[in-house]
Amino acid sequence: MFKNHPKGLLSASLTNMGERFGFYIMMAILTLFISSKFGLSETTTGVIYSIFYASIYVLALVGGLIADKTRNYKRTILWGLILMAVGYFILAVPTPTPVPSLPLYLALTCVGLLVIAFGNGLFKGNLQALVGQMYDNPEYKKHIADKLGMDHNGKPKDTRDAGFQIFYMFINIGGFFAPFIAIAVRNWWLKFNGFDYNAQLPELCHQFLGNAGAMNAEQMANLQTYSSQVMLNGSAVTDFTAFCNQYLEVFNRGYQYAFFATIFALLISLVIYLKNKHIFPDPAAKRKKNKDGTISKEEITMAASEIKQRIYALFAVFGVVIFFWFSFHQNGYSLTYFARDYINLDAININLGFTSIKGAEIFQAVNPFFVVVLTPLIMWIFGSLKRRDKEPSTPRKIGIGMGIAALAYVFLLIVSMALPDKSSLATMSSGSLEAMKLTPWVMVGMYFILTVAELFISPLGLSFVSKVAPPHLQGLMQGAWLAATAVGNFLLFIGGILYTSVPLWACWMVFTIACGLSMLIMLSMVKWLERVAR
Repeated sequence: MFKNHPKGLLSASLTNMGERFGFYIMMAILTLFISSKFGLSETTTGVIYSIFYASIYVLALVGGLIADKTRNYKRTILWGLILMAVGYFILAVPTPTPVPSLPLYLALTCVGLLVIAFGNGLFKGNLQALVGQMYDNPEYKKHIADKLGMDHNGKPKDTRDAGFQIFYMFINIGGFFAPFIAIAVRNWWLKFNGFDYNAQLPELCHQFLGNAGAMNAEQMANLQTYSSQVMLNGSAVTDFTAFCNQYLEVFNRGYQYAFFATIFALLISLVIYLKNKHIFPDPAAKRKKNKDGTISKEEITMAASEIKQRIYALFAVFGVVIFFWFSFHQNGYSLTYFARDYINLDAININLGFTSIKGAEIFQAVNPFFVVVLTPLIMWIFGSLKRRDKEPSTPRKIGIGMGIAALAYVFLLIVSMALPDKSSLATMSSGSLEAMKLTPWVMVGMYFILTVAELFISPLGLSFVSKVAPPHLQGLMQGAWLAATAVGNFLLFIGGILYTSVPLWACWMVFTIACGLSMLIMLSMVKWLERVAR
């Protein structure tokens, strides 16, 4: 797989895999943790989630500026790993539930998330920039020209797209295992304390403790039914105040213990990085400076007009992919709530004896599983087309990916047409709620289509940025790609508003339209983008 790729690609991929393993443990449970820990609604949780997810990518701009200014990508990446470990520790420290002071403990959680976001900003874009620099190395280009020959433009055949697909696949190996760890730790702690898992109980418990008198008859009956079902000793619940307090405490303590697993994963990533960082490119060692410390003209070989064209092209692509990330990253937000509320989770209960793998978070593993499985297939298809000089250009692949993303939401739109909206669930009995739930294969099918779209967009977008970005702006442009992701993530809260306030089919239609229009815009720019990328 790594044949004809730079030596450092494997080490960079393993470093990223360990870090992403920890990150996706957190992301698998984050929205559900915030809701169950603080009793916040889906829309309020969505605002926090959107700001956090956006800040991760906005701060990548800061990380890119720091790395480009100092040309010390390696040290910037190292500090990113350290800061993320500190942030995860803040989240992992056990605190009481229900919280004695909502402003204080919510602020503490947000501080932890901010530290993680800043660390991620230092790490993510700059590691991607290092991977791109491996492919820009003159020695590597000469090696590829000798080995594979020249393309029709008279340049060494470009293996960059395939390299970033491999890099991206390793991200998702970590992402596949992460949700299982998060669920296993939480459910183990529930079982250790004599409870079973129930997705609806945290919300009902907060409602009861907050204002039991405001609960309708169906909600109270559901609380009684679910509380009896989760008692592993078979006893009946007589004191619901004590039960709700205890269940919330155990449920959320399990989440916080899962955050400790993120620290362990990050330490593994840190060890891999420190052991192998000597083989990564070192732009600082090759930098030529003027007397005042600025980059010399010799280092910037492009004409100013070409630099402008490249930046315009990059920002055009950034503008399009905003709508993909707005739609795709609903996987940790509205799609997770949809799985919690409308999917039969009992159908995927995996009993391991000491714990069980059961919960809406499990669907977070489906997307990375398909990334790992489908990446070799898609690489083979593109490679076969390349050998016949019929491979679509990177911009065209991104446009096709936007169309596939629209199809994913068309599928979910059709499936959801017969379902009641979210606001109607509070008036339904537990029996009616169970009867209307869908097979887990709905989420599997949805994520299959969405993953194919992702493989046409995300790794190839990274490749496009590394190829088109001017040499002295590599870190900044990788940061700008992530900043475009940030804009899409900042809009994620709209998904929560739609999910809770309009019919489900109308919610998914918004994402269908966003992806469909983005496809048309991207395809209309393909010829221009192809000229710039030559």
